[in-house]
Order: sequence, then C-alpha cells, then structure tokens
Amino acid sequence: MSGQEYDIDMVNRDPNNLNDHVRVCFEEVLGEPDGGHSIACVWNCAYKCFNCCKGCCYKLMTTICGIPLAICWGCEFAWITFWHVWYVTPCMRAYMINCGCMQKFYGTCLSCFCQPLFEAFSYCFSNIRVTNYSG
Repeated sequence: MSGQEYDIDMVNRDPNNLNDHVRVCFEEVLGEPDGGHSIACVWNCAYKCFNCCKGCCYKLMTTICGIPLAICWGCEFAWITFWHVWYVTPCMRAYMINCGCMQKFYGTCLSCFCQPLFEAFSYCFSNIRVTNYSG
C-alpha cells in the first residue's frame, strides 16, 4: 500500500456490485407455484433450515478457506500487475515505436514507387475523351 490505510465498509461488502448475479436468498432459490403448496409448518421449517445451513456452511467455508484464497488471489493479482508493468507494457511500447518507424518506411516506399507510377498512368490516360451520343 502507499502508506495510507483504507477503511473497509463492513456493512456493504460489495460496493461495486461485483456479485449482483449471485442470488442466494430463500425466496430467490425456492418457490412453490399456486396450487402446489406444502404444509405451512414444512415451508416455515424449510425456510429456517435453509438459512441456518447456508449461513453456517458459508461461515465455516470462509473461516477455513477465506484467508488462504485471499492470499492466493492477492498473489495472482500481484503477478498480473508485475507482468503488465515489467513485460506487457514495455512490449507494447516497443511495438508502437516499431510500428511508427515501419509506417514512415512504408509511406516513403509507397510515395517513391506509387507516385511516379500513377503520374505516368495519368499522362497515358490524360488524352482520353469520353463523349455521349444520344441516338
């Protein structure tokens, strides 16, 4: 980091809406159509069991895997940053420099070759006259 600490929002943990597509609430996963309702106590118990298991399993998985995965992803993005800073960007810069040089080279070659050629063609075709006869 650059010496300054960042305060993280402990309430809104997805401020950029990266996971809007993840719909995991009971009502977004399970639903009974009209005419096919279970007993109210079963539906109520299913709601409580779903939320309890989802919460406990998620907390257990994040406790076991969250920190190691955060370390892995931190290393991955450090590698991506390193790769781009020290390899990709310099390669792109070298490519752009070479493309500019080649553009001048090809432009000069084309103007040296094509310009006299087209001037010669223009002299050859300059005396052609087209007239329309309506008969």
